[in-house]
Amino acid sequence: MPYTPSKWKAVAPWPSAFADRAAADTASVSRAEVVAAVRAAEQTESWAEAFVATQVWGYGVTGYGPYRTRQVLARPGADAVLTEAVSLLVDEGAVAAYELLNTLDGLGPAFFTKFLYFAGQALPEVKGPRPLILDSVLAGVLRRHATKAGRAAGHEWSEAIARWIWRESGWSSHRYGVYLRWMYAANERLAAVRTDWPAAPDVLELALFSAVWDPE
Repeated sequence: MPYTPSKWKAVAPWPSAFADRAAADTASVSRAEVVAAVRAAEQTESWAEAFVATQVWGYGVTGYGPYRTRQVLARPGADAVLTEAVSLLVDEGAVAAYELLNTLDGLGPAFFTKFLYFAGQALPEVKGPRPLILDSVLAGVLRRHATKAGRAAGHEWSEAIARWIWRESGWSSHRYGVYLRWMYAANERLAAVRTDWPAAPDVLELALFSAVWDPE
């Protein structure tokens, strides 16, 4: 994911392994590098630093990314919420952590699930399935799939219901749990019928996001 380090000068704490923000050049960061940055932040329990790493990857070169990230971290108790969310992820699972992060003003599911996803990848153990990213693109895929499945079952109202439960944003923690169960089940099905499938739910998430695989 490309990003411009100099645009992030006002955001702290900055991941030490990321590019020098004094440089005006564009840099890039991979999922693996974000996982490594989150693991490094875990050693000092600096979940704010881990959060920044995930948001740099999430926003890329989007101009308002640094501002929004700074605004979230400036919220009273934001660091405590991030820390508690990680604790919930370990002890109770992704849905409980999602529900807590959903209370943090200025941070929507599309971006706090990125934090959850990378925390889940970095931690040695979490309760239940590891988190996945959920954003409007992925919700759109599920909306189309749910509509088609409903119509195939003879439900003419399926499109309206699918639009409501898989809307553009604002998904409940229950809906996130449904999403995780569906993704993991779909991944298992693919692994069972295709010998070339890597059996990784986050690969499926990327395939759906990038429109290189259609569940229909």
